Amino acid sequence: MRASTAVTLGVTATAAVLVSALVQDAGDDPAGTALSLAVPSQYKSLIEDAGHSCSEVTPNILGALLTQESGFNPKAHSQVGAEGIAQFMPSTWESQGIDGNGDGKRDVWDPADAIPSAAAYLCGIAKDVKGVPGDPQSNMLAAYNAGSGAVRKYGGVPPYKETQNYVKSIQALAKQPSSGKTATTTQAESAISAAKATLGTPYSWGGGNASGPSTGTCCSPKGRTGKQTSGFDCSGLTLYAYAKAGISLPRTAAEQYAASEPVKPGDVRPGDLVFYGSSPASIHHVGLYIGGGWILDAPRPGTKVRFDPMDTMPDLYAVARPTSRQNKEI
Repeated sequence: MRASTAVTLGVTATAAVLVSALVQDAGDDPAGTALSLAVPSQYKSLIEDAGHSCSEVTPNILGALLTQESGFNPKAHSQVGAEGIAQFMPSTWESQGIDGNGDGKRDVWDPADAIPSAAAYLCGIAKDVKGVPGDPQSNMLAAYNAGSGAVRKYGGVPPYKETQNYVKSIQALAKQPSSGKTATTTQAESAISAAKATLGTPYSWGGGNASGPSTGTCCSPKGRTGKQTSGFDCSGLTLYAYAKAGISLPRTAAEQYAASEPVKPGDVRPGDLVFYGSSPASIHHVGLYIGGGWILDAPRPGTKVRFDPMDTMPDLYAVARPTSRQNKEI
């Protein structure tokens, strides 16, 4: 996140300070070679430089991959042992890690090493699966997730749900066009109006899209399914609201944070998105700020779209403004 603008919070007391402050202060690149994806400013030059390592790797693909892997958290450590902003396994880092900043060390926890290493590794994988039927970029991403052997075995993206979703998620995020501007006041008002019209709609895990409420998926961390319920989850609601305003957002709350511009407490205005979690990688909830310290959100299974105070959850993390991305379906 941007150190100068991000509102980082971790405890209820800090959240209360932000809520109080809010109440008081209530270009196209068809080839995809320029970085249009919203990324933390401290990593932008690294991503732009490394994102031209080979024809299959672009800055947007690299930025989207880092969003998916760690949410730009350089200290990320997965349950299976993957480490750093690019989530290298120790054995892979040992063979593929490079000294990107020339300080004489190969440090998986240092983005200056890990980001160019991820790009170089992607290019190596792309070369390894060259000639496999299908889209070379899709095969490269699939190999990053499932291994080159699996891509060669199945003649393309393997039939693993996790891998297929991984490839689709990264490419969808990377291909979003950007005007380089944040949402206007008019667009924010349209989003709020659309969200208010959904008040009382049931919560559905995985539910909601640009067209409105929909049946969801299975399953929430507590095992709740949305397959029998037509409605919205938190990010489905914000996705729909901004689609009605002509802005296309990614599907998950963490991806929506990556596609938005963090704002200072005194600059927050109605229509901004309010995120909850302890880091970009752990963002688990998003709501639409409507003013006066209140949000409109789809809280959890068993509830409906409703108004909640901003401190409804103790881990208020940041407030950010969506980047204007024209939705061609509107």
